[in-house]
Amino acid sequence: MKILVTGAGGFIGYNFCDYLLQNTKYKIVGIDNLNNYYDVNLKKKRLRLLKKITNFIFYKIDLTHQNKLSKIFQKHKFDFVFNFAAQAGVRYSIDHPRKYLDANIIGFFNIIENCKKYKVNRLFYASSSSVYGESKKFPLKETEKISPKNIYGLSKKINEEISAIYSNYYNLKLTGLRFFTVYGEWGRPDMMMLKFIECYYKKKIFKLHNFGKHTRDFTYIKDVVEILFKLLKSNNKLKDNDVLNICSNSPINLSSVISFMKKNHIKPKISKVCLQKADILKTHGDNKKLFKYIGHKKFHNWKSSVKNLIYWYQKNML
Repeated sequence: MKILVTGAGGFIGYNFCDYLLQNTKYKIVGIDNLNNYYDVNLKKKRLRLLKKITNFIFYKIDLTHQNKLSKIFQKHKFDFVFNFAAQAGVRYSIDHPRKYLDANIIGFFNIIENCKKYKVNRLFYASSSSVYGESKKFPLKETEKISPKNIYGLSKKINEEISAIYSNYYNLKLTGLRFFTVYGEWGRPDMMMLKFIECYYKKKIFKLHNFGKHTRDFTYIKDVVEILFKLLKSNNKLKDNDVLNICSNSPINLSSVISFMKKNHIKPKISKVCLQKADILKTHGDNKKLFKYIGHKKFHNWKSSVKNLIYWYQKNML
């Protein structure tokens, strides 16, 4: 089996490639544009680890380069595609909206066009809990009305709408993955947990937005990659076009995470600031629909997972 993973130098893309390479004999092709939204050296570190494994090939290209992308599809004849390449960051979208139009909409369109042209069995693509916007009804089910609060969430909503049309007109099979606040080893340094740890070791001030009153459905990366693999194996059970919440269904308040970090000697200086206008107050997803396809799953304990993250940072980033 041959699988394309876009955003292979990114957080979820890297971890999923690593999981597949360590646990299967699949041939994995990774692509990434290695943009500088966050530390490019971290992305290169991830890719160096993947390149040590025989069944991995990497191409540095941008999804907006349709001709280059098409040549890769033509050469490799992929069975499945996992699209994790995107311009990330909710707050960043306020000041840089065009980046989201280019990467998350044009780039996604190029991926889906090639999947149609080269008859890929199924495209799994990263959506986001951000599509729900601000809500007061929890846990959020996939049937809930979606109303994005920022252009990042809007770009993901548009991806889902494009997918519905392509499934209807071109018989393409697609599964949208609404990720809820993924954290863990080799994570993004712009996200809360890793940023908190980094601020402590680099003696920076951690800005705590909304005075720490946010609640997030934190989902550990090891659970995420296991879910992705189970969905891949369940391909024949999946609907032709659908979206699934990828979440633990166990929301945690940021103040609880910070308190636990402090107990584990991670104590950066904190500056409490007001709510950032692009932020959502609470995320909490329902994962019952997901379990219909992969069976019930026991999630890692969040405190043990945070300890793993702290240990990983001490070992790999200091």
